[in-house]
Parts: sequence; structure tokens; C-alpha cells
Amino acid sequence: MSNIKTININSRIHFAGEDELWTNKAIRPMGWKIQQNAPQWRPPTDVFETEDAFVVVVEVAGMRGTEIAVMFENKVLTVRGNRYEKADFKAFHQMEIAHGEFETVVRLPKSIKIKASEAIYSDGFLRITLPKAKIKRIPIEE
Repeated sequence: MSNIKTININSRIHFAGEDELWTNKAIRPMGWKIQQNAPQWRPPTDVFETEDAFVVVVEVAGMRGTEIAVMFENKVLTVRGNRYEKADFKAFHQMEIAHGEFETVVRLPKSIKIKASEAIYSDGFLRITLPKAKIKRIPIEE
């Protein structure tokens, strides 16, 4: 969490030409969380649950699996990467394909078996299968 900066804006920020300019009351510490170096875009992501696993499908065409990082910690799956723009494009008439850093975050409601998890990149889709952890009862001795 070291890359999270916290600020709180409790009152209206005034701009040049208005009555007041940037008073101490305009910005106060604590409150909103703003991520520094935030990714530029979020790829389309589907999440569904089967009887045995959670499945996350992320659309990231035009990449290699080695250009994508998949991390899991505290029931949160994070997928990050960087889709580079080809240098040979000069003048766009239309541009809808996102390039640059991306990130998608999925919060899961249950624990998973991290060692049995798998991520497969094929045909522009990253499919991550996260098997659910079984609930283990602990016997109580008397």
C-alpha cells in the first residue's frame, strides 16, 4: 500500500477569478485514496464461478504471456501489464485500441488454492482458473 496517497477534499476548491484562492480549508489530509502512477486503462474482464473454482477471463489481445503479471494476495487477484503501441503508426483516423499500462483487480469472496491455480493466455484472452479452497473442520477435543 505504499503507492497509495491519501487526500480529502472537504470543501470546494476555488479557481482564479473566484472569491478565494486555495485556502487551507480547501484541501485537508486524510480521506480519498488516489493511486500514484495509475494504469491508463482497464481491459474487459469477465468473472464467473463454477462449483469448484472462480474463473477470470481478461481480454488483452496483441500481447505475449510474458508481458502480463498475475498476482494474488488477501483474496484479491491483480492482473497488470503494458501493451506497447507499434511505432510505425503515424496518423490515426480512428483510435479505439488502448495501449500503455493496464490493470484489472478482482476481489474474491472465498479463499482459493493458490498452488493449484493456473493462467493460460491464448487467442488474445488470459484465462485464470482459481480452485476454491475446501472448508476444513478442526475437531475439538474435550
